[in-house]
Order: sequence, then structure tokens, then C-alpha cells
Amino acid sequence: MFNVLKEIIADHLGNLSQIFKLARADLVKTYRGAALGWSWAILRPGLTLFTYWFAFNFGLRSGADVNGFPFFLWLAVGITPWFYMSDMLHSGTESIRKYKYLVNKMKFPVSVIPTFVSVSKLMVNMVLMLIVLIIFWCAGYGPTIYYLQLPFYLLCSFLFWTLWAQLSSLLAAVSKDFLNLVKSFVTPLFWLSGILWRADTLENNGWVSWVLKLNPITYIINGFRDCLVFDRWFFQAPDKLLFFVSWLVILWLLSLWAYKRLRKEIPDVL
Repeated sequence: MFNVLKEIIADHLGNLSQIFKLARADLVKTYRGAALGWSWAILRPGLTLFTYWFAFNFGLRSGADVNGFPFFLWLAVGITPWFYMSDMLHSGTESIRKYKYLVNKMKFPVSVIPTFVSVSKLMVNMVLMLIVLIIFWCAGYGPTIYYLQLPFYLLCSFLFWTLWAQLSSLLAAVSKDFLNLVKSFVTPLFWLSGILWRADTLENNGWVSWVLKLNPITYIINGFRDCLVFDRWFFQAPDKLLFFVSWLVILWLLSLWAYKRLRKEIPDVL
């Protein structure tokens, strides 16, 4: 297992510049041919955010202020990280299949492919998060000291979803059933992770609170809201941080195991 880890680290260090070049190429490929081009990176999530805000604020009549902040701002800061997560559940899982020519024709390291895809999606999400911050400032909610945690939660999200892609892309490369299974879970994860409702109000609700603590998506979403809405530090909930770190370790070990077992089979399967 240690040799596998050394191989993955060496592949990443040896292709560090290529990671960013391929991440940029992935962005170009995603929006190539569209009349509005890069604008879709903003328009698509913007339309999604407006739809949910309209539905909850006018249709379901549950869009009350949250901790003194308008519901729209609370929703925006929670749903924006989800766009990156959703992309990684889709694009991250099928990254090796999508870029199989790099494996078959160029003998590119398999472990690096999910990483540059993750970097590509994260860059777009960071732009979206900056827009959310500007909206907060324009609404009269200026920066606070809790903003210092934003890089921490961005890093948490990047590490988790990159490790996820390392594992899931290998499994999806050898099994289309796994890819379809992941896609079928995207919508349930969205509705069960506290993106459109306040997960913190259920923290004393028996087994439900444990489910939420074990959900890494909930941890990241609530983390961003702690930075901008609730003014809470990440170290004020050490149990939740411990659960999240446990997820990182589990994903890391599973991805090493999968890479060790499947890396030689991937070129033949693709």
C-alpha cells in the first residue's frame, strides 16, 4: 500500500504543471460550442438558485430570514458549494471514462485524471463563491473575521471530492452499473443533506443528528454557512470535524486499495 501511495504522489508531482493545463482544457471543453460560452458557468447555477429561492419564498412560503439574514443569502451560501459537489459526483465519477484517450494513447497516469477534473470544477466554484460574497457585501453584510475559515472549508471540499473521484472513477471505469448507481443518488443526497433546510435545527433529534454528523456534505455546507451567516468557528464542533476527517481517511484508504487492484486493468477495460 505504501508503494502505491508513493506512485500516486510521484505521478502528481511529476505532472503538476500538466494538472493545471488539463484543468483549463477541461473548462474550455465543457463550454466549447455554446453561444454564451463561459457565461453558462454562472448562468446555470444562477438560474437554479433563483428557481429554489422563488419556490421556497413564494410557493412553499417558508423563506423566512435566517439568523437575521435574508433567506436568499442563506440559500446562496449553502447551494453554491453543492454545484461543485454535484459536478464531482457526475464528472468526477466518469472522469477516467471521459478521458480514456489519455490512458490508452498517451499512457497518462490514471491517478492524475480525477485530480485535474476536480481542480477544473473547483475553479468555477471559487468564482461563484466570490460572486456570493459580493452579493453579501452589496446587501450590507460586510466581511467578518469568520471569513478566515473559507479557505479551510474550500480545502475540505476539495480533498473530500478529489479522493471521492479517485475512488469512484476507478470503479466506474470497470462498471457502468456503479456509474449509474452514483447518478441515481445525486438527487437524494441533495435533499437529505441540509442544503434547502436548516440541518442545525435537528441536531438534538436522536438518530437524525448522528446521520447529519456523519454526512460530509452537511458538514461542508454548514461550514460555509458558519463563515457567512452564523459566525461560528470550525473548532467549536470537534466531534463533527472528527467525523469528517474519518471520512477523508476512509476514502483515502479505499482509493489506494482500488488503485492497487485496478490500475493495470483500466487500459484493457477502456
